[in-house]
Amino acid sequence: MAQISVRDWLRRSYRQQGPVVFAVWFTLVVATLVALATARWSMAFVAVTTLVVSMLPALFINRFSVKLPVNFFAAIVVFIFATIFLGEAMDFYERVWWWDIALHGGSAIGFGLVGFLFMLMLFHGDRYAAPPIAVSFFGFCFAVSIGAMWEIFEFGMDQVFGLNMQKSGLVDTMSDLMVDVLGASLGAGAGFFYLKNRELGGVSGVIREFVRMNRKLFSKNDDSSGA
Repeated sequence: MAQISVRDWLRRSYRQQGPVVFAVWFTLVVATLVALATARWSMAFVAVTTLVVSMLPALFINRFSVKLPVNFFAAIVVFIFATIFLGEAMDFYERVWWWDIALHGGSAIGFGLVGFLFMLMLFHGDRYAAPPIAVSFFGFCFAVSIGAMWEIFEFGMDQVFGLNMQKSGLVDTMSDLMVDVLGASLGAGAGFFYLKNRELGGVSGVIREFVRMNRKLFSKNDDSSGA
């Protein structure tokens, strides 16, 4: 098995993952080294945890031979970085009032897309096998369900371990759920317009790119010979 130098590995990672992902990983490595050098053990732990968790999606897609658009993978890594490292270690949840709202909205859009794509896979990419509204509604329900389970998780952590993940309690929970519903609507709505051949760019473009990169998962897709 041929050995590669650190420089070659860095170049390959940069080309495969893109500059945003590479910058996040580099930042986490530097943060870990600085934290260890200054004996800030909790900071080092959070930085390492964030780095490991942000790499898991890459291992998952390689294991199951799924390809993700570079921008979509970058969004996942940035979300994990913003949630764990910036949110917890750098205390952005307290410093920036809209931080939690933005993360909930972004994750809901992502899960809406995941639910939509999963449903589309079940129909082998056939636009006419199920009504677009039904496929999109599944994506919407999937995203909202994930958001609801997260709120239950926060409640359980607060009750069992005495944490303050819910912050203002009911108000925080309901605000998060409303943002989840809005984000899920945007993600699933993009899928609906994709199936109606009325793509609006942006999120809809991510769907088309994912389908193009994973044609074997959409063997009956009428777009497979296109973009």
